Amino acid sequence: MSRSVTILGSTGSVGCSTVALIAEAPPGAYRIEALVANRDAVGLAAQARRLGARLAVVADHGCYGALKDALAGSGVEAAAGPEAVVAAAARPVDWTMAAIVGAAGLPATLAALARGGVLALANKESLVCAGQIVLATARAAGATLLPVDSEHNAIFQALASRGAGADPYATVEKIVLTASGGPFRTMSLADMAGVTPDAAVKHPVWSMGAKISIDSATMMNKGLELIEAVRLFPVPEERVEVLVHPQSTVHGLVQYADGSVMAQLGTPDMRTPIAHALAWPARMAASVPRLDLVGLGRLDFFAPDPVRFPALRLAREALRAGGGATTILNAANETAVGMFLDRRLGFLEIAAVVEETLARLGAPAAEDLAAILALDGAARDEAARIAAERAAA
Repeated sequence: MSRSVTILGSTGSVGCSTVALIAEAPPGAYRIEALVANRDAVGLAAQARRLGARLAVVADHGCYGALKDALAGSGVEAAAGPEAVVAAAARPVDWTMAAIVGAAGLPATLAALARGGVLALANKESLVCAGQIVLATARAAGATLLPVDSEHNAIFQALASRGAGADPYATVEKIVLTASGGPFRTMSLADMAGVTPDAAVKHPVWSMGAKISIDSATMMNKGLELIEAVRLFPVPEERVEVLVHPQSTVHGLVQYADGSVMAQLGTPDMRTPIAHALAWPARMAASVPRLDLVGLGRLDFFAPDPVRFPALRLAREALRAGGGATTILNAANETAVGMFLDRRLGFLEIAAVVEETLARLGAPAAEDLAAILALDGAARDEAARIAAERAAA
C-alpha cells in the first residue's frame, strides 16, 4: 500500500536525504502530498516535479512568484507564507518529516501532530522549546513520534530490548549519546577564540547545514539532544550521558540493569535513520555505505571537556531549572549562532551570550504556545542586546 508523505524542510540537508530515499524506493511506495521549504523556490520546484507532489510551499512570501514560475505547467499547487506552511503540515497524510531548522519549525510540527499519523522528528528544537506541548499534542491525537536525529534514532532502536510492564524503562540504567566532538575537538581555548565561520562549518564527519554545524562545533547540538532525549525517553537527566566518539560509528547506547549494553552502529549517513523512520515498523533498502569494522580498526570514546565546551553544562542547567529555561537556551543560541555566522560575534562568545541570557531571564513559566513564542522572542532580543554590549565593551 502506498504511504502518503509530507516533507517539512524538504530543501535542507535532512529533507534532501528524505527526497533521495523516496526517489530510490519502488514506484508507488510513497505518494507526496506536500513539500515545504523556506526560500529555495527553484530547488523546491525541482523536487516537486521529480516526486509528483500535489503541493509546494515556500515560507517566504517574496519567493512565491519564483515558485509559481518554476512550477508552470506541472500541475503542482503552489502556496507561500507561514500560514501556508502550517496548512500544508495539517493536511492528512500517513507520514510527515519535520525537518524545518530551529524554533521556526514548531507551529508546523504541532499542526502535523494534531492531525495524527506518524511524525518523523528531525527538528529537535521543537522538543527543546515546547517539549510538554509537543508530547501532549501527540498523545491527544494518537500520533506516533519517531526520532530522526541519528543519536535518538539509535536509542529508539536500542530500547527495543526494554521491558513492557507498567514501567518499561525500569531496567534502563543509562542512555548514552555520542558526539563527534566537532572540528575543534582537540583545539586549545586560545586557538578557538580565533575560529572563523568558514572553519566552524567544516564538520569532520557529517554533512550538515550551517547552523547545525556550528552547534556541533560548540557542542550545543549535543546539549539540545540531551534535552530532547530526556523528553523522548522518560529517564532522569542524570542517567543520560554524553561521550565524544570521533569515528561517529556508534550512534547511541542503552545500558540495562543486567549489565547488557545495546548499541546501534552504522556509517555516519543521515539516510540510515531517515530510512528507519520512513519504513517503520518495517525496514527499507538504502544505498548508504556499509560499515567496515575491519577497515575502521578502532572505536574511541572520551569524556567531553566542560571548560572548552560549556554548552553541555548550560543545557543541563536549563533542563534542571525547568519552566521556559530551555526555550531561552535555544533562542539565545540561535541568535548567537546567527551573529557568529554574520561575523558579529566570536566563536567562544556564543556560549557566553547564551549563559548570560539565561542568567538575566531565569526560568519563567511558559505553559502554552503563545507564552513559549513570546519568551522565545524576548530571549532573542536579550541575547542580541548582550552581544551588542560585549561588542561595545
